[in-house]
Amino acid sequence: MKDIDEYGLKLCAYQADIFRKSASDQECSSGIFVRRFMNSELAERMDRKGSFFESSSVSGAFEELNRQYGKSSYGKIKYGAEELYWIGYIYRYWSYISDSSSKHLYKVIKPDELRRLYLPYHSLDPKQAIERIMETEKENEKTDIARGVAILRMVRRRRTISGN
Repeated sequence: MKDIDEYGLKLCAYQADIFRKSASDQECSSGIFVRRFMNSELAERMDRKGSFFESSSVSGAFEELNRQYGKSSYGKIKYGAEELYWIGYIYRYWSYISDSSSKHLYKVIKPDELRRLYLPYHSLDPKQAIERIMETEKENEKTDIARGVAILRMVRRRRTISGN
Protein backbone atom coordinates (compact mmCIF):
# COMPACT_ATOMS: atom_id res chain seq x y z
CA MET A 1 0.00 0.00 0.00
CA LYS A 2 1.21 3.43 -0.85
CA ASP A 3 0.97 6.57 1.26
CA ILE A 4 -1.79 9.05 0.68
CA ASP A 5 -1.04 12.53 -0.62
CA GLU A 6 -2.87 15.85 -0.42
CA TYR A 7 -4.90 15.13 -3.54
CA GLY A 8 -5.98 11.78 -2.11
CA LEU A 9 -7.06 13.44 1.14
CA LYS A 10 -9.21 15.89 -0.85
CA LEU A 11 -10.84 13.00 -2.66
CA CYS A 12 -11.51 11.30 0.67
CA ALA A 13 -13.09 14.43 2.13
CA TYR A 14 -15.23 14.94 -0.98
CA GLN A 15 -16.56 11.38 -0.93
CA ALA A 16 -17.09 11.54 2.84
CA ASP A 17 -19.14 14.73 2.39
CA ILE A 18 -21.28 13.03 -0.24
CA PHE A 19 -21.92 10.09 2.07
CA ARG A 20 -22.69 12.30 5.08
CA LYS A 21 -25.09 14.50 3.13
CA SER A 22 -26.86 11.41 1.73
CA ALA A 23 -28.38 10.85 5.19
CA SER A 24 -30.51 13.96 4.81
CA ASP A 25 -30.69 14.50 1.04
CA GLN A 26 -31.44 11.02 -0.28
CA GLU A 27 -34.72 9.18 0.22
CA CYS A 28 -33.32 5.66 -0.09
CA SER A 29 -31.71 3.78 2.77
CA SER A 30 -28.04 4.34 3.48
CA GLY A 31 -27.13 0.82 2.37
CA ILE A 32 -28.81 1.34 -0.98
CA PHE A 33 -27.15 4.73 -1.43
CA VAL A 34 -23.69 3.33 -0.68
CA ARG A 35 -24.20 0.38 -3.05
CA ARG A 36 -25.30 2.71 -5.85
CA PHE A 37 -22.44 5.11 -5.23
CA MET A 38 -19.72 2.47 -5.02
CA ASN A 39 -20.86 0.97 -8.34
CA SER A 40 -21.39 4.34 -10.06
CA GLU A 41 -19.60 6.04 -12.91
CA LEU A 42 -18.75 8.84 -10.48
CA ALA A 43 -16.90 6.43 -8.16
CA GLU A 44 -15.16 4.91 -11.17
CA ARG A 45 -13.85 8.35 -12.16
CA MET A 46 -12.69 8.91 -8.60
CA ASP A 47 -10.90 5.56 -8.76
CA ARG A 48 -9.00 6.84 -11.79
CA LYS A 49 -8.15 9.94 -9.75
CA GLY A 50 -9.65 12.30 -12.29
CA SER A 51 -9.82 16.00 -11.48
CA PHE A 52 -13.61 16.07 -11.74
CA PHE A 53 -14.38 16.94 -8.14
CA GLU A 54 -12.88 20.40 -8.18
CA SER A 55 -15.83 21.65 -10.24
CA SER A 56 -18.39 19.29 -8.80
CA SER A 57 -20.52 19.88 -5.74
CA VAL A 58 -22.12 17.36 -3.43
CA SER A 59 -25.53 18.20 -4.89
CA GLY A 60 -24.03 17.71 -8.36
CA ALA A 61 -22.91 14.24 -7.31
CA PHE A 62 -26.47 13.41 -6.22
CA GLU A 63 -27.82 14.68 -9.54
CA GLU A 64 -25.36 12.49 -11.42
CA LEU A 65 -26.27 9.41 -9.37
CA ASN A 66 -29.97 10.10 -9.96
CA ARG A 67 -29.34 10.43 -13.71
CA GLN A 68 -27.46 7.13 -13.73
CA TYR A 69 -29.84 5.11 -11.55
CA GLY A 70 -33.02 7.15 -11.23
CA LYS A 71 -34.38 8.38 -7.92
CA SER A 72 -35.07 5.76 -5.29
CA SER A 73 -36.93 5.70 -2.02
CA TYR A 74 -36.21 2.02 -1.43
CA GLY A 75 -35.28 0.99 2.09
CA LYS A 76 -35.80 2.64 5.44
CA ILE A 77 -32.61 2.23 7.49
CA LYS A 78 -30.53 5.40 7.64
CA TYR A 79 -27.07 5.51 9.16
CA GLY A 80 -25.94 8.47 11.22
CA ALA A 81 -24.27 11.32 9.35
CA GLU A 82 -20.94 10.79 11.13
CA GLU A 83 -21.01 7.05 10.45
CA LEU A 84 -21.61 7.77 6.78
CA TYR A 85 -18.81 10.33 6.70
CA TRP A 86 -16.38 7.77 8.11
CA ILE A 87 -17.58 5.00 5.78
CA GLY A 88 -17.18 7.24 2.73
CA TYR A 89 -13.75 8.38 3.89
CA ILE A 90 -12.53 4.84 4.58
CA TYR A 91 -13.76 3.48 1.25
CA ARG A 92 -12.01 6.27 -0.71
CA TYR A 93 -8.83 6.15 1.40
CA TRP A 94 -8.62 2.38 0.90
CA SER A 95 -9.20 2.72 -2.83
CA TYR A 96 -6.56 5.41 -3.13
CA ILE A 97 -3.76 3.70 -1.21
CA SER A 98 -4.37 0.26 -2.70
CA ASP A 99 -5.38 1.23 -6.25
CA SER A 100 -8.48 -0.91 -5.80
CA SER A 101 -11.73 -0.04 -7.50
CA SER A 102 -14.76 1.07 -5.52
CA LYS A 103 -16.68 -1.90 -6.93
CA HIS A 104 -14.04 -4.31 -5.64
CA LEU A 105 -13.94 -2.75 -2.17
CA TYR A 106 -17.72 -2.85 -1.97
CA LYS A 107 -17.49 -6.61 -2.60
CA VAL A 108 -14.76 -7.00 0.03
CA ILE A 109 -16.63 -5.20 2.81
CA LYS A 110 -20.22 -4.05 2.86
CA PRO A 111 -21.35 -0.80 4.48
CA ASP A 112 -23.18 -2.66 7.27
CA GLU A 113 -19.87 -4.20 8.31
CA LEU A 114 -18.13 -0.82 8.21
CA ARG A 115 -20.95 0.67 10.24
CA ARG A 116 -20.42 -2.02 12.86
CA LEU A 117 -16.72 -1.11 12.96
CA TYR A 118 -17.32 2.64 13.23
CA LEU A 119 -17.26 2.84 17.04
CA PRO A 120 -14.10 0.79 17.62
CA TYR A 121 -12.16 2.13 14.60
CA HIS A 122 -13.29 5.70 13.86
CA SER A 123 -10.65 7.27 16.11
CA LEU A 124 -7.80 5.35 14.45
CA ASP A 125 -5.71 6.67 11.61
CA PRO A 126 -7.52 5.54 8.42
CA LYS A 127 -4.57 3.40 7.31
CA GLN A 128 -4.52 1.62 10.70
CA ALA A 129 -8.28 1.04 10.52
CA ILE A 130 -7.94 -0.43 7.03
CA GLU A 131 -5.08 -2.70 8.13
CA ARG A 132 -7.19 -4.02 11.01
CA ILE A 133 -10.17 -4.56 8.71
CA MET A 134 -7.96 -6.45 6.27
CA GLU A 135 -6.62 -8.65 9.09
CA THR A 136 -10.16 -9.44 10.20
CA GLU A 137 -11.21 -10.25 6.63
CA LYS A 138 -8.22 -12.61 6.25
CA GLU A 139 -9.17 -14.35 9.49
CA ASN A 140 -12.77 -14.67 8.31
CA GLU A 141 -11.54 -16.11 5.02
CA LYS A 142 -9.40 -18.68 6.87
CA THR A 143 -12.39 -19.60 9.04
CA ASP A 144 -14.58 -20.00 5.96
CA ILE A 145 -11.97 -22.21 4.27
CA ALA A 146 -11.55 -24.32 7.42
CA ARG A 147 -15.33 -24.69 7.71
CA GLY A 148 -15.53 -25.74 4.04
CA VAL A 149 -12.77 -28.31 4.50
CA ALA A 150 -14.53 -29.74 7.58
CA ILE A 151 -17.80 -30.06 5.66
CA LEU A 152 -16.03 -31.73 2.74
CA ARG A 153 -14.38 -34.24 5.11
CA MET A 154 -17.73 -35.01 6.75
CA VAL A 155 -19.33 -35.61 3.34
CA ARG A 156 -16.48 -37.91 2.32
CA ARG A 157 -16.74 -39.86 5.61
CA ARG A 158 -20.48 -40.33 5.08
CA ARG A 159 -19.88 -41.57 1.54
CA THR A 160 -17.25 -44.00 2.81
CA ILE A 161 -19.56 -45.28 5.54
CA SER A 162 -22.53 -45.67 3.21
CA GLY A 163 -20.37 -47.31 0.55
CA ASN A 164 -20.95 -44.76 -2.21
